Amino acid sequence: MNDLDPATSPSRTEPTSRRRVDTGTVQAIALVIIACAVAGEVLVQSRFLLINLVVAIIIFSLTSDVINFIARQRIGPLHIPNWLASLGGLAIISASLLILTSILLSQVNPVLMTTLRISESAPAAIASLFAWMGEEVEASILQSLGSIKVSGYLRTIAGQAGNLMSATVIVILFVGFLFVERIWFGAKLDNMLRDPSRAQQVRRVIASIMHNVNYYLLVKTSVGAVTGTLVGMVCVGFGLELAVALGVLTFVLNYIPSVGSIVATLLVTLVAYVELGDAGATFAIFLIVAILQFVIGNVIDPLLTGRTLRVSSFGIILSLAFWGAVWGIPGMFLSVPIMVAGMIICGQFEVLRPVAILLSREGLPDPEPYVDIDPAAPHRSATNGK
Repeated sequence: MNDLDPATSPSRTEPTSRRRVDTGTVQAIALVIIACAVAGEVLVQSRFLLINLVVAIIIFSLTSDVINFIARQRIGPLHIPNWLASLGGLAIISASLLILTSILLSQVNPVLMTTLRISESAPAAIASLFAWMGEEVEASILQSLGSIKVSGYLRTIAGQAGNLMSATVIVILFVGFLFVERIWFGAKLDNMLRDPSRAQQVRRVIASIMHNVNYYLLVKTSVGAVTGTLVGMVCVGFGLELAVALGVLTFVLNYIPSVGSIVATLLVTLVAYVELGDAGATFAIFLIVAILQFVIGNVIDPLLTGRTLRVSSFGIILSLAFWGAVWGIPGMFLSVPIMVAGMIICGQFEVLRPVAILLSREGLPDPEPYVDIDPAAPHRSATNGK
């Protein structure tokens, strides 16, 4: 007689246990996939408001330290109240954004008209580059390029430019609400966490994110302004009609990491060849612009950023591809600030720290200790995380 009870024998209990584990794993994976799909759909469908919100947060981050500095100043026995400094900052930001948007919109039509006129001769100019391959190849390329309706793309761009003013107004509203919340944020954080030391840690995390993102944007703005000015001067020297527009475009595209400088160089070269029709002059422009982009992008830019932004190059490409697919061109501009913020946040939690290590350049994410924001969780030391 078998001493083992069939109900408790390993042959029966082990497969049941495995089935339960496998079922739980499958359910967890399915829930994660569903959650990611829902989150992706929300990001895509709400991209207009979310992009404006992210831009507003970045502008608020850039100006928050300045507002704090103004609020700390004293004029004799008097000092500037925090609410007055915030109101003045909001007024300056609103005026600057509205003026900048008006200037950009006023330049859209002239640039589009000039681009449309130049694009008429672009197919023949580009096809002539392949003349050495034979007349049939040149004719085929000319026919392919002629089928591209440039006017349709330009109308799409003009329509998107028309939304710029409404986006500016929404950004100003978001910034205004952020300034209002800024006054009471400290008290809300203390009441939510109910632990002064933990609240102070969260403040340090937020300050670290703001510092790194602000530093990245300041460096990119400075480097892009220098690059755009030099490229514009080169185009003016060669007599290009769209010299100013190409300089501004180079400045804007330099905010897109890795890809932006390459696209800007190719666009300048293409416009130069279409306008001038001279292969020698076009090659000279390409060589000068490529050298400028290489020196500034690979020598000066890393020298200024140093080790402050230790983000992985491959991670930047992945972030660029993801946010570009989700939010289009605006997402490509915002990809690195979002990635920097995500890396810093992941570095503050033990369970997410491997993600921060993968996103960092040398496996060294921000050294700040991680923060457990669960009020019911035991407090973790700021020195060893235990």
